[in-house]
Amino acid sequence: MRSLFVMDPLERIHIAGDSTYVIMRECSDRDLPVWMCTPDRLYAHRGRARAVVTPARALAQAPWFECSEPEDRDLGDFDVVWMRKDPPFDMSYIFSTYLLDMVPPETWVVNGAAGLKLFNEKMWVAGAWPELQPETLISNDIARLRAFVQERSDPTVLKPWDGNGGRGVLVTHAQDANLSSMVELLTQEGRSYVIAQAYLPEVARGDKRILLFDGEPVGAMLRVPVRSDFRANMHVGASVEACGLDSRDLEICSAIGPALKRWSMLFVGIDVIGDYLTEINVTSPTGIREINRLYGKKLEADLVDIVLGQITSQGEP
Repeated sequence: MRSLFVMDPLERIHIAGDSTYVIMRECSDRDLPVWMCTPDRLYAHRGRARAVVTPARALAQAPWFECSEPEDRDLGDFDVVWMRKDPPFDMSYIFSTYLLDMVPPETWVVNGAAGLKLFNEKMWVAGAWPELQPETLISNDIARLRAFVQERSDPTVLKPWDGNGGRGVLVTHAQDANLSSMVELLTQEGRSYVIAQAYLPEVARGDKRILLFDGEPVGAMLRVPVRSDFRANMHVGASVEACGLDSRDLEICSAIGPALKRWSMLFVGIDVIGDYLTEINVTSPTGIREINRLYGKKLEADLVDIVLGQITSQGEP
């Protein structure tokens, strides 16, 4: 299996917590050849997707990566292209998916380029499974957003539709004197869309991250916010605890699993607070390292096995 990882520069990888690193390491440990490139090295010529790629081997200790001279290659030379560029999901990211659409069908793209374009982390839930999420309004209308908050007796979360890592997420309430200012800032005076969503008090006990491989749950962890911050993102200091999957978690996974498989969303991380699904993370999801440490697992080996199986079955008559 020849793998190309489209990703952030190697020097920006946080080795202790990075899922991409352990997937590359698993491939290297099996003597499966690995290349990497940043998205800006992708290009197309005569209808073929190509890239300037660097042969790389992931190591168990510093300097962590051993690289050779860059090569100009057709993406059809690879068995699998792993799209592992971290958010933000901006126009540069979207353009990368257009180029990945040109990858020949014999090459497996993880996660599928068409699905990456179509399904935003926060918006996919609202459009496909509104019954699984808390009461939600998506709007750029300042008066409508303000009314949504003021008509509710409980707190409301406001967040950018395209945010990540907890950036720009605010909690407000009907009597909040800062409400108008919050909405004006988040919508950029009505130019940008904002998600207003019922606040789930269960978040104080933790936001559950569940990893799914090929539509099936493989592990979970609870991200518990610090007392000084309601956001349960590891990026802002949340701690990680072991947790199980209850019947509601399994119900949610069962509901979304077929769509994940249909759109080749092979490696996905969903966020569940209490009984509700809040996000479906498809752009470079993380969590492998934390779940491995909590449960003594080696999820990267399972994921590589699944991809190998997909490639093998694709090549069978």
